[in-house]
Amino acid sequence: MFELEIAGRKIGDQHPTFVIAEIGINHGGLLSVAKEMVDSAKRAGAEVIKHQTHVLDDEMSGSAKKIIPGNTDKSIYQVMEDCSLTLEEEIELKHYIEMQGLLYISTPFSRAAADFLMEQNVPAFKIGSGECNNFPLIEHVAGFGKPIILSTGMNDIKTVDKAVEIMEKANIRYGLLHCTNLYPTPPELIRLGAISQMRSHYSNAVIGLSDHSLDNYACFGAVAVGANIIERHYTDHKQRLGPDIVCSMDERELKELIHGCDVIRRARFGDKTLLEEEQVTRDFAYASVVAIRDIKAGDVLTKDNIWVKRPGTGELSAADYKEVLGKKATCDIANDKMLKLADYE
Repeated sequence: MFELEIAGRKIGDQHPTFVIAEIGINHGGLLSVAKEMVDSAKRAGAEVIKHQTHVLDDEMSGSAKKIIPGNTDKSIYQVMEDCSLTLEEEIELKHYIEMQGLLYISTPFSRAAADFLMEQNVPAFKIGSGECNNFPLIEHVAGFGKPIILSTGMNDIKTVDKAVEIMEKANIRYGLLHCTNLYPTPPELIRLGAISQMRSHYSNAVIGLSDHSLDNYACFGAVAVGANIIERHYTDHKQRLGPDIVCSMDERELKELIHGCDVIRRARFGDKTLLEEEQVTRDFAYASVVAIRDIKAGDVLTKDNIWVKRPGTGELSAADYKEVLGKKATCDIANDKMLKLADYE
């Protein structure tokens, strides 16, 4: 099975779920708040913090000042203007995250932002759903040779195929995250079936979920059907103001998410076989063929003189019962004794 590696951290079926805590723009443009969120995420057990890198003049034209997203009453330009860190502050944030022993990655929303992140020697790039069909930007980022995790919300398989073609041509490793870009996303629009579809279709990718719902249930379900990367927005507490706070997890939820993903990932593998570890239970839970009255040599074994009882440690199990009926006893068999193969012919 395909694996992705970021800064020595292997991601795939045989490794713990890669849980991404995205502080994004939840800090509201305040570096001090961003650091508080990092501290909180670390307490919850986070290993990776994702940020968003915005260079507004290279990211948006003036027309963006007239576009109002569905999760706020401000223009998208104003939202990013209010909530972005300066590049100098982002350098400080990256340093702070790494000093905590955590992994820093970020989403560039423009060529200038991608170039900036490359200058900061990020170990990987996260590309958001809005850029999934921004093929010029994907090609630009892929040219750096770093791993890419690409969200695929608002796109279908045909569009994602084109993005994948670019990344494979650049010979980079990549992950693909199923996503629904509604804030918050109702359960009926999450579509976990896409995880299985993408795992089948993209054999060279690690598949995951970028989730915008209100709790961890969709993430747990995604891991159960094969997701190896989980991304959710993060805030230290939900009294913060901001368009993404409503679908953000807090410290308690992140701790639960990390633990739950680990439990479910370990539970999802295997097939329907007998386990050696179950032998101790089989011994008492199974039944054996037992005499239910004294049987004389030559007696025919019938439902009146043999039946099945626990434990399952006899030579003849309950599954053998019908094969024994009608046979003749070769010796005397005392009541309540387990039958042996040599006891009948």
